[in-house]
Amino acid sequence: MTVNTKQDRDFIKTADEAVDMYHAKKEELIPILMKVNQDLGYIPKPVMEHISSRLQVPQSHLYSVATFYHMFFTEQTGRHVIKFCESAPCHVAGGREVFDALQEDLGISPGGTSDDGKWTLMTTSCLGVCAVGPVMMVDDDIYGNLTPDQIPDILAKYE
Repeated sequence: MTVNTKQDRDFIKTADEAVDMYHAKKEELIPILMKVNQDLGYIPKPVMEHISSRLQVPQSHLYSVATFYHMFFTEQTGRHVIKFCESAPCHVAGGREVFDALQEDLGISPGGTSDDGKWTLMTTSCLGVCAVGPVMMVDDDIYGNLTPDQIPDILAKYE
């Protein structure tokens, strides 16, 4: 990999720190990827290439791991990632109305990132807290028993 820009150098430094933290062990691939994802907000292609080289693991394997787990992002996301549950229990409990309000407040569609880079909106099949649906997750915070009226106050917490 050719390192041309300051951003590339920063990415490689972040990758090296994660690999070194886990002693360059192939068995620690998931924690290494988690550290990079946490530090950068996603796992850029140059970072996957570098980690592949450092761990002597095929790039295809890294990519398959990074795309299999929903906690990893391979594309840049907003500073805050919202995952909205689309499961049947959440839908029946009023999820569609809450989701419509969320899209309206953010001004983005599922899979999109706001123009200011603050928000990314994603849907998921389940967040595992069906008893308190409708449910969404903002970064690592879970919100349940949602109503459309709650959306502006929740989003305001992340200003």
